[in-house]
Amino acid sequence: MASNRKLLLCVSVGLIGLSSLFIACAPSAPNNAKQPNAVPQSSAKQQQTVAEQKPLERLRVVFPSRAGATDVQRKADLIAKFLSTELKIPVEAIVADDTAAVEALKANRAEVAFLSSRPALKAEQLAGARLYLAEVRDGYSGGHTYRSVWVVREDSPLQKKSNEKENLEQLKGKKMSFTSPTSGSGFIFPVSELVTQGLVPDRDRLEGFFGEVSYGGNYGGALQAVLRGQADVAAVSEYALKPPYITEAEGDRLRILHETSEVPAHGVSIDDRVPELQRNQVIAALEKLNEPTNNALLTELYNSNQLVKVDHDTHLAPVKEALRKVGMEP
Repeated sequence: MASNRKLLLCVSVGLIGLSSLFIACAPSAPNNAKQPNAVPQSSAKQQQTVAEQKPLERLRVVFPSRAGATDVQRKADLIAKFLSTELKIPVEAIVADDTAAVEALKANRAEVAFLSSRPALKAEQLAGARLYLAEVRDGYSGGHTYRSVWVVREDSPLQKKSNEKENLEQLKGKKMSFTSPTSGSGFIFPVSELVTQGLVPDRDRLEGFFGEVSYGGNYGGALQAVLRGQADVAAVSEYALKPPYITEAEGDRLRILHETSEVPAHGVSIDDRVPELQRNQVIAALEKLNEPTNNALLTELYNSNQLVKVDHDTHLAPVKEALRKVGMEP
């Protein structure tokens, strides 16, 4: 009996071993086997792409209410009407500040926005929008770029020096009037140059260099501080030295002490939800504002006389670098 039980036990173990061998050697199901109710990822992605490429049935354009610009809604409505005729879809003009314009792009409440350089970077970051056109003005020394200028009174003892560092070093202990803490030409670029020259470490250490720091709130306010003797120097855009920011007579009482070139001009950003074909149509329609018969619509809005194509990354690279130097986000 003992020998029979031993024989049965050996046979059982052998059968179990053979079963395990057969299971191990059986071919496994392929990894790409389709599940009965699964939707292929490629198919879902293709459906999404088709949906994204569907032409928009209307267009909403944000026009910032810039300093010095008047009656913006009426002028923006005229441009919207022109674009609607060109694009053959309804176009709505929305007037808001830069921050609200970026938020509108982010929340899909707008597809196009006229933006300055820093908000254009923010729109890229939050909404995937890119800047395709830049404004050109007669007052821009670089066409679609302009200068940030440090301005003093004509009778100021401060004089231009032989190099940039000496030019700025003489401002130590002086009363400084910036345009605003968010202005490109009136704060970001001037402070960036102070950092480049090793005069301040970042935007938070300005009081350690200047005797006093104030903000005019806009170009006119910063310049008025200098004209009234409340500040020794102001930082503004080069085109702010004439009307409507100050009078011609006031401009004659001021002079440029220092300047920084290559400040990116304002431009037009288009959201990534706009299909490529339709985006190109929008750009072409906006470029028609450069034509003599339509140009008044553009010049009356922001004093720009032309819109030119630019590469988003190249155009905004200087402000991106300036922001990095002063320790600011877009």
